[in-house]
Amino acid sequence: MRVEEGFQPVPFVEGNPYTTDPILPSLLERILPAGAFEEVHDDLSRFGGEVLTTLRELCKRSAPPELVQYDSWGRRVDELRTSEGWRALKEVYHREGAVAIPYERRYGAHSRVYGFAKLLLANADSEMVDCPMSMTDGVARVIELQGSSELKRDILTRLVSRDPAQAFTAGQWMTERPGGSDVSRTETTATPSPSPIPSLYGPEYTLDGFKWFSSATDSDVALALARTGPTSAGARALSLFLLGTRALPTAELELAGTRAFLLGQAGDGVRAIAPVLGITRVHSAATSAAHLRKAYAAARAHAEGRVVARGALLRDAPLHVAQLARVGVLYRAVVHLVLGAAGLLGRVECGTASEEEGLRLRMVTPAVKAFEAEMCPGAVQECMACLGGQGYMEESGFATLIQDGLVERIWEGTTTVLSLDLLRTVEKGGALRAFASWAQVTLDSCPGALAEQLGGPLSLLRSAQLSLQDAYVAPVHPLMPRPALFLVAFVTSSLLMLEHVIWATTTARPEASTEVEVFRRWVLEGGLTSAAEEVARTKSLPRGRTEADGEISESHCGGGESKAE
Repeated sequence: MRVEEGFQPVPFVEGNPYTTDPILPSLLERILPAGAFEEVHDDLSRFGGEVLTTLRELCKRSAPPELVQYDSWGRRVDELRTSEGWRALKEVYHREGAVAIPYERRYGAHSRVYGFAKLLLANADSEMVDCPMSMTDGVARVIELQGSSELKRDILTRLVSRDPAQAFTAGQWMTERPGGSDVSRTETTATPSPSPIPSLYGPEYTLDGFKWFSSATDSDVALALARTGPTSAGARALSLFLLGTRALPTAELELAGTRAFLLGQAGDGVRAIAPVLGITRVHSAATSAAHLRKAYAAARAHAEGRVVARGALLRDAPLHVAQLARVGVLYRAVVHLVLGAAGLLGRVECGTASEEEGLRLRMVTPAVKAFEAEMCPGAVQECMACLGGQGYMEESGFATLIQDGLVERIWEGTTTVLSLDLLRTVEKGGALRAFASWAQVTLDSCPGALAEQLGGPLSLLRSAQLSLQDAYVAPVHPLMPRPALFLVAFVTSSLLMLEHVIWATTTARPEASTEVEVFRRWVLEGGLTSAAEEVARTKSLPRGRTEADGEISESHCGGGESKAE
């Protein structure tokens, strides 16, 4: 039999990623003011078509960057060559306002929600272009807060420009070899410039050191931390600097007499760069959700056309549909989390957030990033399995989704690092009370009939909220931060979904019954109970558990000496 003969599998047809999304349009309709929603809806509908056509075609023309270290005469040139497709994708992101939207503030604080909704559509079809864009976003916010009027005029305007010919991208260089995520061990030093002519951009310094795992190394400008005080002062002697760049070849960067300008106050670098971390972590969460969005859309579309037996389609197979439904519940939860964090971020940036909302943003941001990085890759694999052997084919795109999605577990902080960040936020005071207050108000806002219908899930959610408060009672068990972070994410996502259920029910939306069932399944089956139980189990562990962990993890294999020896 020739390949053209016999049964011919029919490729699935994927619909517009925005208009066919199961949650995004209705969620935006609830969050955004009516006039804003109409405009955003039209733009995202248009852009959904661009994702399927323009962005995917440009991805085919993208290739890994090439580093040319020597020219034909043996001279060191360190030239970084990027592909046409990669450069064109960056241009699309600039034109579409990936960085500009939240700073144009056309819709005030809601502009952040709009911007991240657009990234949810695009990030899985753009060869990770949002990595430099997220850094650019964070650097723009730092300059908006800390920069001189000249920096805002000359640099900020280009960071938030929609014109690819004028737009800048920016990097963020914090990590060094001695400390990894611990910036207190930074070795890079900053020396005041002897130039007698003051710069309009701020005090001028020269930087000397070595940056490791640096982001957006082909950017136009970058932020870097460097030491302006003694090593013994740790992070208190770090300052934040803005520097210009050339085409840089790798993520390991040697700074030798590099010209840079101080941003903010000397010794205040860690606090000054904090907006970058917050913004890029929400970007990371959006990227994880975007990868799941594309995978889930492919699995759903495939089920609509795949014939499995006697003319029946996959969509008619109960076991297969149940698998899709499990992924669908998780997908809705992660979208609620991303846009919930984006809404808080927008209100903080526009100065309209209450003190409680600001505290809740600081608490939720590390949880959202870590949770989505941990949960989405597994669900992407479930979607791959929904396509059978076709899903495993390189051409299906699932290999790229899985590979790119896994890096989010490391980028901008591992789950362990983020759980410790969350613990520090709680220990500073106020955040946990603010979270509990929001939880109580949300739970109490559920109308009587709906509350009766959801009695079991609401009771479980209230109990989980109390467990969360108990998890952070001092002294916090050394193993508690990680399970507590997951419980924060489960409770947060459940509360955000409850807000949507209440809106859908009280406004008699046609999808209200579906939203009620999704909420019920997420609370009862999505992992909330397991997360609360893990917190309780961890709280009861003996303190000596950590010592035993150390003994178990020590290597005594391969001829190593035992303690008895």
